[in-house]
Amino acid sequence: MDETEEDLIDYLVKSKAYPVCSKFGKISFTGPKDKFFDKKKDEIIKKLKLKTKEDCGRIRELVKEESAKLRTTKPIKKWVKEDRPREMLIKVGSENVPLTKLLAIILRTGNSFDGSSAEDLARKLLDKFRDLRGIDQASVDDLCSIKGIGMAKGVQVKSALEIGKRFYRENAEIKKRLSNVESVIGFVRDFYGPYLRDSKKEFFNIILLDRKNKVIDTKELTKGSVNASIVDPLEIVREATRETASSIILVHNHPSGEVDPSGDDIETTDRVVKACDLVNVRVLDHIIIGKNLEDYFSFMDKGLI
Repeated sequence: MDETEEDLIDYLVKSKAYPVCSKFGKISFTGPKDKFFDKKKDEIIKKLKLKTKEDCGRIRELVKEESAKLRTTKPIKKWVKEDRPREMLIKVGSENVPLTKLLAIILRTGNSFDGSSAEDLARKLLDKFRDLRGIDQASVDDLCSIKGIGMAKGVQVKSALEIGKRFYRENAEIKKRLSNVESVIGFVRDFYGPYLRDSKKEFFNIILLDRKNKVIDTKELTKGSVNASIVDPLEIVREATRETASSIILVHNHPSGEVDPSGDDIETTDRVVKACDLVNVRVLDHIIIGKNLEDYFSFMDKGLI
């Protein structure tokens, strides 16, 4: 029995696929497809008479209309106005908007095939990755593993999280004079914390300071393995003298999350201090970053420098 246009539209709806026409006139299908789709697509193109962009556009609209009938939830634009994420933010302020709605604003749209709203997709993100920190650790490909989140949405989410990190860096740069342990840890927390707390590799950095303990620059020296980074005291001396720094602060993270210094950490610090003494550059502190916001170890605070 020959399938009618209506039958084929139903099949496209179930397969969550719709036709597109390239600028060269090639017809293809986007969206998820079942395993039998490739065998059937030529027949679909022929029976639906798909030859032009206009043909594809007409069928695409029919597929969307039929998909909309299967929705079990309303799209956000049909919600009560007060419940819509953007309208809620304007009315009550961003700090009072639930996280799912904030993520929905970033995602912008839902999944037209299964009727998921942007907020539904936000819940799926949080269900899979637990929290913003988990989402931040995920790659774009990881985010795209969620049905309804494609490359564009994945990039939007990662971009928003990166903006948040850079906000903290800007905040750190405002406090450029580091006069005590608290100010040093505050700078390190804001400048390095968002990037290093969840890193699976060990990074070794230095903060270069002038005579008034104002930050001149920051340098990443090494990116190591899971267990250690290789630090060359001579490279640190070169960076310090090149920038005419009067003092420096060493910063590195422990991927394990533990902040207590290892024997290697103490030995490395001692070698760096001795090398810097030769050129009259003082090592003010060595900060180790752990997993959580409050997890920091200061060599100066513990009397190890």
